[in-house]
Formats: sequence, C-alpha cells, structure tokens
Amino acid sequence: MSSKLKFFFIIGAFIFVSLKYGGSARGVVADFSTAITTGYLATVERIGEWTQEYLLQRDTIRSLRAQNSELERSALLSIAFAGKLNELLKDHEKPSFAPDVQLVEAISYANLSNYHRVWLDFEDFNASRIYGLVYQGNTAGIVISENGRPLGLLQGDPKSIFSVTVGEEGIPGIAMGSNQHIHVRYIPMWMEPKVGDEVKTSGMDETFFAGVPVGKVVEVIQEESYQSAVVLPYTQAKAPMYMYAIK
Repeated sequence: MSSKLKFFFIIGAFIFVSLKYGGSARGVVADFSTAITTGYLATVERIGEWTQEYLLQRDTIRSLRAQNSELERSALLSIAFAGKLNELLKDHEKPSFAPDVQLVEAISYANLSNYHRVWLDFEDFNASRIYGLVYQGNTAGIVISENGRPLGLLQGDPKSIFSVTVGEEGIPGIAMGSNQHIHVRYIPMWMEPKVGDEVKTSGMDETFFAGVPVGKVVEVIQEESYQSAVVLPYTQAKAPMYMYAIK
C-alpha cells in the first residue's frame, strides 16, 4: 500500500470513529486528524525546500566545474603559447617573455569626492614605475606613485593614460580617462576607426602587455588635426576591492 493510500485510510478510520461514538470522540478525532494533516503538509514543504536546495547546489557545482575546466584549458593554452613565443624570441636573440602580475587591494579613496583614485596595498611597489591595473581580465586603470605611496588611477580618471590599438587593423592611439568613458586620442586622420571596434592595449608603453581588452568604440570624433574615439570600457566598477597589477 502506498504512503498516500495509508494516509487517507487513517483519516477515514478517524471519521468512522467520530460518527459512531459521538461528539466528544469527534472532537478528539478532529484535533488529532488536524495535527496529522498539518504535520504531513509541513513535512512535504520541508522536503520540497530540501530538494530545491539540493538541485541549486548541484547546478552550482556543475557550473563551477565547467568554469574550472575552461580556466585549466586557458592556462594550458597560455603556457603553450608562451613556450612557442619564447622559442621564437630565443631564435632571434631576444629576451624571453615572462609577464608577471600581483594581486593588489584597494584600501581607501584618496579623496572622498573622487571615486577614480584609490590608495592601494601593493607589496614590492616600485615608485619609479607605472603599472597597469586589470580587473576580471580587462583594463581597470594604472598605478602611479604619490609621495612614495601606490595610488590607483582608475580608468575614469583623466590622468589614467596608456597606449592602445583600435579595431582589427591595430590603429594606434592614446587612451585617457573621462568619467564613464575613455577617450582614445591622436588617431591619424588617414585611418578609419569605426563604431563597434574593440580597443585593446598595445603594450608599447610597457604599462600593460599587448592585447588586454579595454572596451568598444561608441563614437568617432573628427578633431582639427587628428581623430578621437569615445570608448565604453568593459570595466564599469567604481573601485574594485581587488585588482591585478602588471609588473
């Protein structure tokens, strides 16, 4: 006999007893049957909640496993690419390519009225250098020295400046922060940047290595002697708690 049939059989038995033995018995039976019904429904609800929680955890684990597999694949491809690149550099008697990054923490705003400047906790900071900042694989700004302390200039700051390329043709330009956008300036007049072009770092200024995504062009402006491109950056966070500095 199934659990549902057993449940309805017990309820039927209580109803029969209540009808046969009068009001007092009916009261006892009614209270008892109500308690059983309430307990049964509560148990069913709890089982449903446990089932949903289990399914959610299972889906989360599957998603994390898939992401981990993709990260492992990307890491292996990067190692293989770096190996081939260094072999090519060695053949041409060039120094090997060994990019390095360091996790840095934003500890406070440099000025409460300016959300684009943050003090950083940055071990082994070299005050004579300018570092590129990366957040979730995209550019986030640069690091400069301010009285010997590491100051992060997020890419909305006008002094956050680094070299970039625009589009598949690799059109050169200089990226400068402009609040919610980035302006890529000094694009030669004879070149043709287009709305929708992707902007990446060029690596020519040694602040970033080449190829870090910056954003996409949303407007092209004709200046007097050069062109500018207005870029919507991929990184929109005001002040990420943790970023990577390219060393």
